[in-house]
Amino acid sequence: MMKFPIGVQSFEQLRNDGYVYVDKTDLVHRLVKSGKIYFLSRPRRFGKSLLVSTIENYFLGRRELFKGLAIDALEKDWQEYPVFHIDFNSSNFTEAGVLDQKIDAQVAAWEEIYGRPKMEVDVGGRFAQVLRRAHEQTGRRCVVLIDEYDKPLLDVMDTDYTIEVSGQRRRLEDWNREVLRGFYSVFKAADNDLQFVLLTGVTKFAQVSVFSGFNQANDISMSEKYEALCGITQEELERYFAEPIDVMAEKLGITHDEVLQRLKAQYDGYHFSIAMKDIYNPFSLLRAFDELRIDSYWFVTGSPEYLMRLMARSSENLNELVGRYYPPRMFIEYKATPDMPLPIIYQSGYLTIKDYRQSRDTFLLDYPNMEVQNGFISLAASEYFKSRNGKVDFWLQDLLDAMEDGKPDRMGQLFTTFLADIPYTARRKENERERERYFQYTLYLIFKMINAYHTAIEQPQSQGRVDCIVETPKHVYIFEFKLDGTADEALAQIEDKGYARPYASDPRTVFRIGAGFSSETGTIGEWKTAGGPREL
Repeated sequence: MMKFPIGVQSFEQLRNDGYVYVDKTDLVHRLVKSGKIYFLSRPRRFGKSLLVSTIENYFLGRRELFKGLAIDALEKDWQEYPVFHIDFNSSNFTEAGVLDQKIDAQVAAWEEIYGRPKMEVDVGGRFAQVLRRAHEQTGRRCVVLIDEYDKPLLDVMDTDYTIEVSGQRRRLEDWNREVLRGFYSVFKAADNDLQFVLLTGVTKFAQVSVFSGFNQANDISMSEKYEALCGITQEELERYFAEPIDVMAEKLGITHDEVLQRLKAQYDGYHFSIAMKDIYNPFSLLRAFDELRIDSYWFVTGSPEYLMRLMARSSENLNELVGRYYPPRMFIEYKATPDMPLPIIYQSGYLTIKDYRQSRDTFLLDYPNMEVQNGFISLAASEYFKSRNGKVDFWLQDLLDAMEDGKPDRMGQLFTTFLADIPYTARRKENERERERYFQYTLYLIFKMINAYHTAIEQPQSQGRVDCIVETPKHVYIFEFKLDGTADEALAQIEDKGYARPYASDPRTVFRIGAGFSSETGTIGEWKTAGGPREL
């Protein structure tokens, strides 16, 4: 039976204990032979730590672990190098002094091996001396691997945590940045003692402030050559996992190809370069094969607190961020702020590249797949409708029941009561533009949450855009909403624009729903239905 390495980040354990391994060692070989200092950004649980462990074992010269893999035939000169590996992922840096203690303890452990400095120097200087002595003692340059380099910053980003330094109270975010800057500055001073350096993390924006005075790393985060360095490609999915795909197909009572289609919709869709190679989320795939169920796995492992803090303060609405083209500087180079949360949303894996427009050097950003879209929308809706005290999911189930049963009047009652329960302070908007944004975003979140059925928001047709169409197995619902307008006006637009025409021969019952949304009350003023069984 195939063993899936869920949560296994040790290359040695993975190989020795017989877990399935998607062979990336041809790319590892290219990486270590082509350059010296690299930086790689990928979302959480995307295989960064396993990549670091793989490279560590390669530089330790442990050829026996690589038997049968691509690198075994490519590498002709296996040698052992002094390797310095530090993983920031396992610590909580919201406590003052934790970062200082972790770096000091790590450098002290290396000093036990290679010797301590004779004079007092800062921790960066101590690390530089360790690297020099390791080079001198082994006759080989050093390898430095730093996993999740940015976690000490993300843990405290946009928080009020402080630390007392020399009798003064400092922001912990600023202090951690200074500590890291001092630690990473060693790479410039120790350049002659370094064979290879790799830093991994989620974000890229922290590089500017943290790596000042540091020889510029080769950022391969959007490199076509290394797009598949983490994650699983379509070819790898079908080559390595044919057996569990067949087992899943048998359990679900569907074909092999149908399983592939469902896996693709749920977990595929990440792109990390203009080559647009499809990359699957490896954590979710492995969990799906282990459970033999297609479900949400990556998202429910927890959303980063730094992202939630930023989104809570942001004035940007998701519907205004997704499905748009951006120059790379807007989602890669800028530091995320409440006024511009896009970089952190993209770099955390909640949005990805969906198209590249070469003539303008712009990228289309959107949700990578259904797992991420449904999870992120649910999270955003819970925050946006937080006055519902956690009852959003219950309300949604009632709405889906009404849709499934063909009860549009019940749907109208549900919409009205749900929206009316949002406090006035949450929906109060000072001008017409803000009232329109509130109205549009409210409908966007509600209809995006309806993921059990095919839902099209602002569906373009020959004579206009339909606000929303929801298709269930037995019914089709065509919605048109008017801000401070009437239900009759909304129904008239459905008729005049022929929004129901594509469903003229559809055997399902078609309901046309017009509603007036009041900016004064923040809820439905009028709700009228046309169509249904009586007109068929």
